[in-house]
Amino acid sequence: MKTEEDFKNGQVLLIDKPLKWTSFQVVNKLRWHIRQKFGIKKIKVGHAGTLDPLATGLLIICTGKFTKKIHEYQGQEKEYIGEITLGATTPSYDLETEINETFSIEHITQDLIYSTTKQFIGEINQKPPIFSALKKDGKRLYELAREGKTTKIEPRKITIKKFEITKINLPKIQFRVVCSKGTYIRSLAYDFGVALNSGGHLSKLRRTKIGDFEVEDGMKIDEFIANL
Repeated sequence: MKTEEDFKNGQVLLIDKPLKWTSFQVVNKLRWHIRQKFGIKKIKVGHAGTLDPLATGLLIICTGKFTKKIHEYQGQEKEYIGEITLGATTPSYDLETEINETFSIEHITQDLIYSTTKQFIGEINQKPPIFSALKKDGKRLYELAREGKTTKIEPRKITIKKFEITKINLPKIQFRVVCSKGTYIRSLAYDFGVALNSGGHLSKLRRTKIGDFEVEDGMKIDEFIANL
């Protein structure tokens, strides 16, 4: 059992984030339970890299003095598995918003899907989604998007080390991606759809690795609370 001193000196907690929770909700929940357990008013708790509410998987949580290491973990390579649905786009590039446009997928073959992945491997320019937590003029982009405001977003250089198609069952494609910090898998899904001349959006996402940390070694939130 960990002590109050352990959490203050610093812990790295691997959490398997559930669907529909924001990363901040996970941090707040864990912080509240640590404070309650030890009867303390204040403890630093933070996460090392946001996961969208509709994504599940590995979230690194740091406590106490280890919150200073957050930027180190944020910079590490990440691995995801997920699903892209072709033939339709959404403004958020995932299922957070409704479908706004549909496209034919009759021309899409397995060979076309496999060959198209090659243009996304290596260092590429990627435009973040308008529904993202990036800030412009002090406001989150998703806040501006929800207000119906259009924002010019500059593309950023990212690196995709691996982009593997693991299953094809059109209109759905399952994939595995290994990528650098700053990569938006939603943008990859959207751009992949564009490259296939069809449109696409992210319909499932799970983060499986950050650096050497694996989701298999992570705990569910309830598990963490029960073992406090």
